[in-house]
Amino acid sequence: MQAPSLDWSIGGYETIAALLLPAAETVVAAAGLKRGDRVVDIGCGTGNAALLAARQGAEVIGVDPALRLIEVAAERAAREGVQASFRQGEAASLPIPDASMDVAISVFGIIFAGDAAAAIAEIDRVLTAPARIVLSAWLPRGAVFEMNAAAAAAVRAAVGAPPPPAFNWNDRDELTRLLQPYGFTLSTEEHELAFTATSARDFLEEQSRDHPLAVAGLGLLAKFGRAERVRSDLLDILEKGNEDATAFRATSRYIVAVAHR
Repeated sequence: MQAPSLDWSIGGYETIAALLLPAAETVVAAAGLKRGDRVVDIGCGTGNAALLAARQGAEVIGVDPALRLIEVAAERAAREGVQASFRQGEAASLPIPDASMDVAISVFGIIFAGDAAAAIAEIDRVLTAPARIVLSAWLPRGAVFEMNAAAAAAVRAAVGAPPPPAFNWNDRDELTRLLQPYGFTLSTEEHELAFTATSARDFLEEQSRDHPLAVAGLGLLAKFGRAERVRSDLLDILEKGNEDATAFRATSRYIVAVAHR
């Protein structure tokens, strides 16, 4: 769910990150890392992809705007005996020197960048040549996507805000146009991730409690007296899209884009 101000420190993103671990594994595998590769994980969250890359012998820096999540990632690395460093920063303003990284990865992180062109320009600044970028982006289909889209629309309607301009990170043609000026060639591959729970209601409750955007969005809707109505609408979407007659499962599809130069 999207709120006017994104604060990824609220809620319990650790729970959400655990659900996304298989996608992090897919992205890191697609990066084809070698020992000694210098890797920046953009929007690293609690460190899923950064720690996977570090275990393969890469020299990893994780970057995220949420200080609390950076601290969680650093604590995970220390607890698991993995060498990785973490810094607070954003995609369009990376706290990394010029031409100091070989690989940039992002697991559903860079897709939240407010300015796609500025983010890619900044990634180009910190990468060497040759270099590669590997990112994942959700495809606009499935019950979870429909739930998130409906929630975002409800928040915009409550505050009278128009839809924000958005770059389609899942569109190969748009990605190609964005990356070509920097000498990158692009390939994409579709993957899927199943979200499961004991019921659609339990899944919605978990998302409402732990996902930072859901926490912010429902908190805002509550001020307008619309939260419970929206919850009901979201539950209806999940129940209609449920793929499991005895519990809950919703399959979301995403692309992994790999850019080389």
